Amino acid sequence: MAGEMTEPVLLPYSLVVGQREIKKALELNFVAPGIGGVLISGQRGTAKSTTVRGFAVMMYGELPVTLPINATDDRVLGGWRLDELMRGEPHRQPGLLEEAGERGLLYIDEVNLLDDHVVNIILDVASTGVLTVQREGIDERKELRFGLVGTMNPEEGWLRPQLLDRFGLMVKVRAEEDPELRREILTTALAMDQARHGVDPGLLADGRAGDAELRAELEAARARLYDVAVSKDIARLCADVAAAFQAAGHRGDVVLALAARALAAREGAVGVGPAHVADAAPMALRHRRGDSAQEGGTGWGQEEESRLAQLVVEWRRSL
Repeated sequence: MAGEMTEPVLLPYSLVVGQREIKKALELNFVAPGIGGVLISGQRGTAKSTTVRGFAVMMYGELPVTLPINATDDRVLGGWRLDELMRGEPHRQPGLLEEAGERGLLYIDEVNLLDDHVVNIILDVASTGVLTVQREGIDERKELRFGLVGTMNPEEGWLRPQLLDRFGLMVKVRAEEDPELRREILTTALAMDQARHGVDPGLLADGRAGDAELRAELEAARARLYDVAVSKDIARLCADVAAAFQAAGHRGDVVLALAARALAAREGAVGVGPAHVADAAPMALRHRRGDSAQEGGTGWGQEEESRLAQLVVEWRRSL
């Protein structure tokens, strides 16, 4: 007789159906950590958290460190253990950023509801890899490396453009509209519900085997990232595309090149090509355009795709 499991059982990442762009962004951010994090915006019930948690378990063997909405500076940066401090025995209490450095991934659900000051601190550490704490008798500097993923429901508020820009890649998700894909999602959800209760354990075994294979592919891509050439012509294309889409500052140019390079490494290519740049452009630029202060400004549709294709054509003619 099937017995109920006592440990939470998550859907293996390789069994997540659909959400192609979320998965691509998470994987590129792992292959090229310099990208600086992923922001996922979408409605409730679109598997944002399921996909992120499945990815963390696949790549790091455990759930990500999750930042609560009401997180304070002390909880994020660390401080003193109050009970021991009251006894005159000061001991350091590590913060969530340090935990993320040990476990590999920091996950901020509903990042748009978090205090801007706390978000700034997190983004600074994620991009520089350095945590500096100078407060209340603490003077420390630590090197930390972790992946950063934030999710948000735009119906509950938006992020300021300055914070949007700090996330390397942005993905917008919505419920899948393809009927066949929706049926596949439902079938997988039902099968997973059975597996959680001890029925059809082969599903989990197959999923974990798929995860192991994908993890090896991503680790190999990360190892060869800097063997992938980025020519001067490709760098020019990245800069031209970012300028054409009026990306604020230069961060978009850099992230676009990094993401394109990660895509090439993922495919085993020796150099970045224009197709890699075109594939990475929506994720790297949609939240850096001049009208990104509003939700509608981060859209990317047929008009943007046509403009992007034309830019690549013009670039080829210029060679």
